[in-house]
Amino acid sequence: MKRSMSVAGSFYPARAVEIQRFFEHFSKIYDEAFTLPDIKSRAVIVPHAGYIYSGYTANVAYRILQKQGIKKFVIIGPSHRVGYDGVSLCDFQSYDTPFGAIPAATDLAQKINERFNLTCLSQAHHEHSTEVQFPFVKYYMEDAEIVELVYSNTNAGEISKIIDFVLQQEDCGVIISTDLSHFYSLEEANQIDELCLKAIDKLSINTLHGGCEACGMIGVEAMIMSAKKLGLRSTILDYRTSADASHDDNRVVGYVSVCFS
Repeated sequence: MKRSMSVAGSFYPARAVEIQRFFEHFSKIYDEAFTLPDIKSRAVIVPHAGYIYSGYTANVAYRILQKQGIKKFVIIGPSHRVGYDGVSLCDFQSYDTPFGAIPAATDLAQKINERFNLTCLSQAHHEHSTEVQFPFVKYYMEDAEIVELVYSNTNAGEISKIIDFVLQQEDCGVIISTDLSHFYSLEEANQIDELCLKAIDKLSINTLHGGCEACGMIGVEAMIMSAKKLGLRSTILDYRTSADASHDDNRVVGYVSVCFS
């Protein structure tokens, strides 16, 4: 079973050459101002909006992952289209991208399924929060394999157990997908998102629940829980809002990228 593209041409370009131009532009702008941190990391938080808005922020994290030599990734994102209980894992053999198909990490998927007894809800996998990550993975880690997990009504503790299990496997990484606040003024968004950033920086679940409004809150909380258990520390790589691209300060969405080392 193949995981076909569902948001190509909307959230990201349908042609590989156009995506490559995005990634090269993001990297050029970053390198003119910063030096990419030399960090060993197998877990990141990245945003999932259209590339014109959040691609720069995500690109920083993927450039760090590129240096790690990771062979398999589990990509975890919230469901925006379908409501259900739990986490969906489907038996895909590959995941389409404009750069070509990404093979599924079938052995890792089987281990996760056997350990956590997940179900497959195929309609949940027409999901942009995970799919927008696929071209980044294929471009920066061409030979990597992936597993896509999409969650709806579940608790952070269950996701955290999956993260712990994956990070215990050799050469495996975790990609947590979330955007931050939605459709506030720029000033309000910055204030709300500051709580999210502080929570991630301090690995504080109490702070996270003090006003952060991430759409992937469950995944963020799960990653914080796992980071505390595994002795990881967080590094915030980039924060911005959609206003940086749209210049509309009235209804903005917040984005962050983070790595854990």
